[in-house]
Amino acid sequence: MFRRRIERIGERAIETEFARQVMHHLRNNKVFEVIRRETDRILAKKLMEEIKRYPLPQHIAIIMDGNRRYAMEQGMPPYKGHEMGKDKLQDVIKWCHEVGVKILTVFAFSTDNFKRPKEEVEHLMSLFEQDLRRMAEDERINEKEVKVKVIGQIDLLPEGVKRAAKDVMEKTKNYDKYYFNIAIGYGGREEIVTAIRKIGEDIKKGKLSPEEINKEVVASYLYTSHLPLPDPDLVLRTSGEERVSNFLLWQLAYSELYFADVYWPSFKKTDFLRAIQSYQRRQRRYGK
Repeated sequence: MFRRRIERIGERAIETEFARQVMHHLRNNKVFEVIRRETDRILAKKLMEEIKRYPLPQHIAIIMDGNRRYAMEQGMPPYKGHEMGKDKLQDVIKWCHEVGVKILTVFAFSTDNFKRPKEEVEHLMSLFEQDLRRMAEDERINEKEVKVKVIGQIDLLPEGVKRAAKDVMEKTKNYDKYYFNIAIGYGGREEIVTAIRKIGEDIKKGKLSPEEINKEVVASYLYTSHLPLPDPDLVLRTSGEERVSNFLLWQLAYSELYFADVYWPSFKKTDFLRAIQSYQRRQRRYGK
């Protein structure tokens, strides 16, 4: 009996390795790739039709996780994963506009990320500066009237990133059709501590009394106070990790959470639409 059990384990291992080899060859087959893309396109169209039948989340927040692991699994240096992740964000912004999501908040770089290797941090900061400068000149931002806001401890960022952030925020400050928030140098606990400090300062100055402090007052001191709908309806995280990692701790009190078991660079339109579909099913189940 023990011998047979060992044999079964061996058979499963062979089958698993065989299956992996088959999938590896299929992924590198051009015909298979064309079929896969067409299948994804048809499925995305079907999902789009379905989700438009029900109320959509107005504010989606995303923890973009898995860039480095994706790159390493593909045999690439980590910085390549970040570059691919940057391109994926452009896709997601487009999908949000297509669906009708008004507010998108993304977690791009946490305060803990400053502990990463110096070269990686510098490369990421260079990407942020490039992207922010590009957005400041992007005609689509103007056409769609997107207010861009960098949230987090901006003073911790390199001068080039700070200047680029301030420039794009200044150029888009009067827009209110769509909102795009980029969390760089951000930490949820740090945000709350900063809000408490500011409240304390205003109490000292006589601008505020302790009796006036309530949930709405606290929210008005947070990084997201500029939003018409400050709290995300849906918080989505890629990479399969199931934690919020110090992201929007105050704001996600009543948000629906969705964890996608794919790395950020692999995140597809069908994954995005399935997350929205999951949100809608929960809302219908709750009778909302």
